[in-house]
Amino acid sequence: MTVLTDRHGTEKYSADGHHAEREAIDAGLREAAARLPGPAAQIAAYHFGWTDRDGRPVDANSGKALRPLLTLLAAKAVAGDWRQAVPAAVAVEMIHNFSLIHDDIIDRDGVRRHRPTAWKVYGVNDAILVGDALHALAFEVVAEAGGEKATLGTGLLAQTVRALIEGQLADTRFEDRERVDLAECEAMSEAKTASLMGCATALGALFGGGSREQVDALQGFGFRLGLAFQHVDDLLGIWGDPAVTGKAVYSDLRNRKKSLPVTAALGSGHRDADELARLYRAETQLDETALRRAADLVEACGGRIASQQAAAALTEAAANRLAAEPFHDEAVAELTALAASTVGRVR
Repeated sequence: MTVLTDRHGTEKYSADGHHAEREAIDAGLREAAARLPGPAAQIAAYHFGWTDRDGRPVDANSGKALRPLLTLLAAKAVAGDWRQAVPAAVAVEMIHNFSLIHDDIIDRDGVRRHRPTAWKVYGVNDAILVGDALHALAFEVVAEAGGEKATLGTGLLAQTVRALIEGQLADTRFEDRERVDLAECEAMSEAKTASLMGCATALGALFGGGSREQVDALQGFGFRLGLAFQHVDDLLGIWGDPAVTGKAVYSDLRNRKKSLPVTAALGSGHRDADELARLYRAETQLDETALRRAADLVEACGGRIASQQAAAALTEAAANRLAAEPFHDEAVAELTALAASTVGRVR
């Protein structure tokens, strides 16, 4: 079974198949991570879910399916085969996990995929350095492919990392602002989340030998799907099942995150928006009663339905990008099914 997860390790999509793809991704990641110095390799292996904190192998969900699978399916869409895109898939997953390790430190998140985060186990300094090492390793893996695809791929990867950092900076600065408008929040989500998914599909198309038009179409697909997934992620951050997400209920409200549904609610002009704003401004920690009230207010002000509708519209727009160019039907069906699962997770 293929399991796709969000940034918290939350299951979003399951489907039979893709066993060979997942095995190739896992093997590529392990081979690349083994190049790291011993201590860094141990921390990386723990973060990916391959070992426990003492380096003993474990059978755990590493949550590494979505972005690299998108890369391989994009290659399959243009070439009918995904194997030539494995290095690109590995690089994309390295960049994703570099950002996860750093995000956990920035957000002071102590749990990922139902166990302590890398910085909680090994310390902040070591975790930062391992994140940096994964970032560098991603470029090394792409560069080794050689030729024009390596040149274009490293450039695209660099642009994406710049976007990720821009999005992370905006996200952290939003915490100090009383109001953030929806357009700003969407721009942050595009940079922090959608850009990497667009990069994943563009790299897959590039390594699959796709035309410029095919690369652009698949990048557009991934970008729109990425923003839809962010809407879903933000909905789960408020109403997700803790048994699935591994986080406390109302976790994003507890942390006063200005997520997409919250931002939509605060800017809705609804009569209850002022009460929600007051709860977000409160200097004391919100108790369970206040958290439930905040969730109810987000829904009453239209934030929940706004994100659900946006995710559905973005998913449809993503699928439409696949109709813009000639692609292999089987891969298109797989990509479309993955996109449809985005909204199905939160209905």
